[in-house]
Amino acid sequence: MLTDSFGRTINYLRISVTDRCNLRCVYCLPGEGIHWQAREDQLTAEEIVRVTTSMAQVGLTRVRLTGGEPLVRADIVEIVARLASIPGIQEVSLTTNAMLLEKLAQPLADAGLTRVNISLDTLDPDKFSRITRGGVIDRVWRGIAAAESAHLGPIKLNTVVVNGLNSDEISVLARLSIENPWHIRFIELMPVGNQQDWGAGFPMTSERYIPVQEMQSRLSFYHLEPVESPVGNGPARTFRIPGALGTVGFISPLGEHFCQNCNRLRLTADGFLRPCLLLDGEINVRDALRTNQPVLALIQKAVNAKPKGHELFMEHYPESRRMAQIGG
Repeated sequence: MLTDSFGRTINYLRISVTDRCNLRCVYCLPGEGIHWQAREDQLTAEEIVRVTTSMAQVGLTRVRLTGGEPLVRADIVEIVARLASIPGIQEVSLTTNAMLLEKLAQPLADAGLTRVNISLDTLDPDKFSRITRGGVIDRVWRGIAAAESAHLGPIKLNTVVVNGLNSDEISVLARLSIENPWHIRFIELMPVGNQQDWGAGFPMTSERYIPVQEMQSRLSFYHLEPVESPVGNGPARTFRIPGALGTVGFISPLGEHFCQNCNRLRLTADGFLRPCLLLDGEINVRDALRTNQPVLALIQKAVNAKPKGHELFMEHYPESRRMAQIGG
C-alpha cells in the first residue's frame, strides 16, 4: 500500500488527459486561452496506463479523468477502456463540462466508465454563456440525460460558487436534488491562477470568495440533514433536504480544511505527479516513461512529498499552473 508520512493511504489518482478545453470559464482560464502544451509533451494512452498500472500494483483502486476538458481528447474512450481493465482498478470516473457528453456517454459507459461529475455553475442560459465564455447550457442538459441513460451515476453536479456572480442561485441549484437522484456539490472558489481581472460585469478579486458556512446558512430553511457521503464524494460534507432523492454537498478548501483525509495524487497531462493540488511541487515521471525506466520509485517519492496540508491560510498560492493545467 502507498502510505504517506502522515499515515494517509493513497489509493486515488486524478489524471489530467489534456490541458485543452472547449470553454473558457472565468475562474479557470483567461478569455484568450493559454499557451497549450505541445502534443508530443503530453502523455500517450500507453504512458497513462503504465503509471496507473504501477500504482495499482501497490494499492491504487480509483481513477478520475480530468482536463482541461477530457472529452476533447480523441482517444478518451480507449483510455477509459484500458484503465478499466487494469487489475485492481475498481472505478474509473470522469469530470466534464458536458459539451460533448451527449454523444460520448454510452461509448464511455460501454468502455467501463462508472460515473461522471458535471460542471454546472448556473441555471440561467445567458449567465452560463457569460461564465463559460460561449457555452450552451442546453448541451449540458442533453449530456446529463445521456449520462442517465447510460447509467453513469450517481451524477454529481459541481458548482463553483462566486460571490456576486452565482451565489444568488445556491437555493435553486440545491432544489435540483429534491426530485433528481443527483449530488449537488457547492465548491469554494480556489485561488489557482485566477486572481486576475475577469472583465466587465464580473466581481473584483477581493469580492469573489464566499465560505461554505455562508452557503449553508443560505440553505437553512431547507433544514439540511447530515448524511454519510456517497462513494466518490471525496472531501465533500454531505447533507440531504428531507425527503429529497439526491444530496447537497459542500467542498471547502479554505473555510474548512479537508487535507487530513486526502488520499490522492494528481498526474498532469504532461507527465508530472503532483502531491497536492494547492502547492506547486511536482515529480517528473514522463522522462522515466520515455527512457523505459520504472516509475514506482517516483510514485513513492510523490507520496512521500505529500504535505500535511495546503498553505492557503498563509496566502501561499500555487503559481506554476492554472487549474486547467493541473486537473482539479
